[in-house]
Amino acid sequence: MNSQHSLLIATGNKGKLQELRQLLTDLPLVLLGLGDFPAIHHHVAETGATFVENASLKASGYARQAKVLTLADDSGLEVDALGGAPGAMSARFGGDTASDSARIDKLLTELSEIEGAERSARFVCAIVVADSIGAILNISTGICEGHIAMAPRGKAGFGYDPIFIPTAQRLTFGELEPEIKNQISHRARALKEARQYLQGLTIASDGR
Repeated sequence: MNSQHSLLIATGNKGKLQELRQLLTDLPLVLLGLGDFPAIHHHVAETGATFVENASLKASGYARQAKVLTLADDSGLEVDALGGAPGAMSARFGGDTASDSARIDKLLTELSEIEGAERSARFVCAIVVADSIGAILNISTGICEGHIAMAPRGKAGFGYDPIFIPTAQRLTFGELEPEIKNQISHRARALKEARQYLQGLTIASDGR
C-alpha cells in the first residue's frame, strides 16, 4: 500500500463510511477504513465541545496511529426548540450505548409538544484532514437547514436521517435517494471544500 496515495476515513460508523466513500470516489486516492490498519489500537474519544474539535481530535489521533493521510468528520443535529441540542452530543444522545432508534425516540418525545415551524433544525458537519504525523491540514464545515418530522420515515441513511426533512424537500433524508442526499447534505457541503483541498494535495504530490 502506497501511503502517499492513501486516505484513511476515520470512522467506525459503516453508514458514514459508505457515504464518504461515495462522495470521494473520483479522487486519485485509495480510500481505507479503520479496519484496514491493524496498528490502530487506541479509540479516539470525542471529548471536544464542538464538531470541529471532535473531528480534529479524531483526524489527528488516528493519523498518528495509522501514519497515513487521514480524514475525520464530526456531525450532528441541532434542534432550535431544544436550545441547539443534541449538537456535539448527537451520537451519545440518550447514552453511549443507545441505538439510532432510541435516540430518535428520545428526540421526538422531547419535541412532542412542539409543532410546525418551531421544529426547525439543522444538520452540521465538520471535516478535518490531518497528515501522517497528525498535523491538521484543512478544516471545512457544512450546514443543511430543515425541520424535524413528526415520526420516522424511510429506511435509507443512518442516525437521525429518518426524522430530518431538509429545506425545500418533502421527504426525510431516510426517504431521499442517496444521489439527492449527497448533493444537499451537510456532509456533502463540508466535503466539497475538503475534496478541493485533497485534489490539490494529490496534484502537488504527483508533480514532485
